[in-house]
Amino acid sequence: MAIAKAERLMNLALCLMNTRRPLSKKELRESVEAYREAWQQGSEEAFNRMFERDKDDLRELGLVIDVDENALDGEVGYLARRDRNRLPEIALDAEEAAALTLAARVWQQAKMSGAASGALQKLRAAGVPFTEEAEHSALQPRIPAREVAFEPLLVAARDRRPVSFEYRKAGAAAPEQRSVEPWALECWRGHWYLAGWDRDREAARVFRLSRITGKVRSRAGRFTGTVPEHVDVRAVVAAFAGEGATATATVRIRREAGFPLRTKALDTRPVDAHWDELEIPYGHGLGAHLAEFGPDLVVLGPDDLRADVIDRLRAVAGLSAAGVQA
Repeated sequence: MAIAKAERLMNLALCLMNTRRPLSKKELRESVEAYREAWQQGSEEAFNRMFERDKDDLRELGLVIDVDENALDGEVGYLARRDRNRLPEIALDAEEAAALTLAARVWQQAKMSGAASGALQKLRAAGVPFTEEAEHSALQPRIPAREVAFEPLLVAARDRRPVSFEYRKAGAAAPEQRSVEPWALECWRGHWYLAGWDRDREAARVFRLSRITGKVRSRAGRFTGTVPEHVDVRAVVAAFAGEGATATATVRIRREAGFPLRTKALDTRPVDAHWDELEIPYGHGLGAHLAEFGPDLVVLGPDDLRADVIDRLRAVAGLSAAGVQA
């Protein structure tokens, strides 16, 4: 009869923690019933695979397993010393415990939720009380991260590892290869953004994850740029979106179009029965936003913004600069 994995892990942990000397694989195989069955019914290789998986699982759960020479036969042995597996006293007040519980429920990705649940289990084992009110709440926080690039970028930012990926800018006909040193990720208005150092442009840049195409690839080496002590991704994205901008642009928009743009308008003037003229904040990235309105919008000024929007529309249409007149 197969023995449940949880029972097998518990038996292995008890063996490793209740011995005064390192135990070899052979001794553990004889001491843990599940290993003995696997060896008798399968092979030495099947037992070794099961043991290595269990050992890795225990380490991921927080058990410190030392590898040493077995004093009896000279084989490699394993031992979990009690003094190295004793948690320090953890004191959290009710608000801190509630915040941790809430944070653990936020992540919905499989790998992230597993790590969060494991962390709560360790804290509960240490005697930290957690409220269960959030389980019965009709409203629970969620941070969806459906982009495939999210997890590799999160790991790369954590490990300070450069990456490369293909990125399609708004209005661009084809993606471009980008080499980036990732700093931080943040969700802003329902979209995930990455802030980092663009090696090719030698400047800080923000990338929207939904525009990353293909696979995020790790690159060898260390960061070449200085990582800021605090990366306010939302502030950078907001600046690129034109929020807080001191300059303004003038556009003409069809009467029944451009409602998201109208909410940002500093001034609105009717032109005729079909068009309105808007004065809007002009910040980085505005050209990409305006290009999305296509034939419903005309940029009157400034000239650099007008040229930017025309270039983007040409790229989408697959036309050269000589193929379309401004």
